[in-house]
Amino acid sequence: MDQFFKSNISAEIPNQFIAEIGDGCELWLKREDLLHPQVSGNKFRKLKYNLLEAQKGNYSSIITFGGAHSNHIAATAAAGKILGFKIFGIVRGEELENSKDRWSPTLKFAESCGMNFWFISREEYREKDSVDFLKTIREKYQDPYLIPEGGTNEKAIQGCSEILKEEDKKFRFVCSSVGTGGTLAGLINSSVENQQIFGFSSLKSNHLQTEISELVKKQNWKIVLDYHFGGYAKVDQSLIEFMNLFYKNYNIKLDPVYTGKLLFGIFDLAKKGYFPKGSKILAIHTGGLQGIEGMNQRLLKKNLPQIEY
Repeated sequence: MDQFFKSNISAEIPNQFIAEIGDGCELWLKREDLLHPQVSGNKFRKLKYNLLEAQKGNYSSIITFGGAHSNHIAATAAAGKILGFKIFGIVRGEELENSKDRWSPTLKFAESCGMNFWFISREEYREKDSVDFLKTIREKYQDPYLIPEGGTNEKAIQGCSEILKEEDKKFRFVCSSVGTGGTLAGLINSSVENQQIFGFSSLKSNHLQTEISELVKKQNWKIVLDYHFGGYAKVDQSLIEFMNLFYKNYNIKLDPVYTGKLLFGIFDLAKKGYFPKGSKILAIHTGGLQGIEGMNQRLLKKNLPQIEY
């Protein structure tokens, strides 16, 4: 199993120059989306040490949580198939139990990888971290290895701390999208003294500030709250148009939940003169492209432009 991870990170993940933005600032993109075609970006990093720990503990099954469009659900299912684990997903939305025709492309892909689902109500899902619910899980699934929603735990942060390399010390600003906080915590932990780490929140709530503060000791970071576009998985026409133009200009796909908002925010801040003259900025491409098909289905229903790739 260890060889799966080693074989995919043995080659250096390139930092791709994007453009000069703002007042002579350079924007570079770390192509973590190229780590693996199905287990890409921060999901590869978050799962790495969790799955190695599951192997070490002789677990035969993995259980995790997520919504119908979750990158984490898709990546865990794919990794489980590759590595030979039985994978179970507890999915928010009991209405999907007997309505397979309503399943998202994410759920269909996860099922094709062998993931089995337990669909629960949104009320039940809010209790997923409670002692009683976790006890039920362990009894129902015969003590599986448990990975939390979004994959964020101590092992995930350890994996994400490997994103930044020696050559990345030259970048004054390191920017990443942030959802559960694990990726940003890993970047903060591996950052050097002269760097500032910016987390562009995909959530409307500001609870991430408190949660990440509990995961890190350094103070060289901040959460940017101005580019969530209304909240998690919310988009508008300006974001889609930006993503399509970015692809046209640089031949790089972005996802609408995380990296699209991240790059939109960086370009906008640069235009407003936020970054000091001549700054070197590194943005982390955290993958998540599997969700585009599902988002396009939603955009079609809302008569919004499609993501054109």
